[in-house]
Amino acid sequence: MTVAPQRRLALLGGGFSTDADGLLDDWVLEQVPVPRPKVCFVPTASGDAPGYVEQFLAAYGARACEPGVLRLFRRELDDEALRTFVLSQDVVHVGGGNTANLLAVWRAHGVDRLLREAFDRGTLLCGISAGANCWAEGSHTDSFGPLTHLPDGLGLLPGSVCPHYDSEPGRRSSYRAAVASRALPAGWAVEDGVGALFTDGRLTASVTRTPGASLYRVELGEDGGPTEEAVPCRLLT
Repeated sequence: MTVAPQRRLALLGGGFSTDADGLLDDWVLEQVPVPRPKVCFVPTASGDAPGYVEQFLAAYGARACEPGVLRLFRRELDDEALRTFVLSQDVVHVGGGNTANLLAVWRAHGVDRLLREAFDRGTLLCGISAGANCWAEGSHTDSFGPLTHLPDGLGLLPGSVCPHYDSEPGRRSSYRAAVASRALPAGWAVEDGVGALFTDGRLTASVTRTPGASLYRVELGEDGGPTEEAVPCRLLT
């Protein structure tokens, strides 16, 4: 009997672009049980910023993996080669930036469909900020300037996501208000330094490189207001 692969994704509150210790990057690679996993960085949300790509290649080039980059603003792959490349990856790591722009560009190139296919085949999807927002049904974002809700995403993770929950002024209150008003469904708020792994839609691991940092489950309470529950996180060392 054929066993369907687990569908896994990780929300990251840090990594190579923000942290010198590399603990979250090492944790991501630990989730892939192959000797030298292929790791594809997708910098769409930053407009394929060259400096961001260089950071990734420096960080992951020093690790036991095969790093690659998917650039879409100067795309070089035809549709068949693009599909082959995406589906050959063990990890797809999406960078931060503008969530709304990321989703629009992906859909224009058909990358949204390829990522769904890769997800169903067992590729680990992960990312920080916009790269965390994109996997859910909706997210909390500054894609349009002021903080607001974006009821749009790939829907691979049920509910919504809010990044930078502890580090950006207004994030906590604005996200809680969006859940309370039903502008966004219940979801997950990620503090900086945290990593959260979901397997087949369920939270299966939560870690942090920052003592005291947490993952939160934010829901609509019985009284009509938002409730917030901290999830224990294992400290990475």
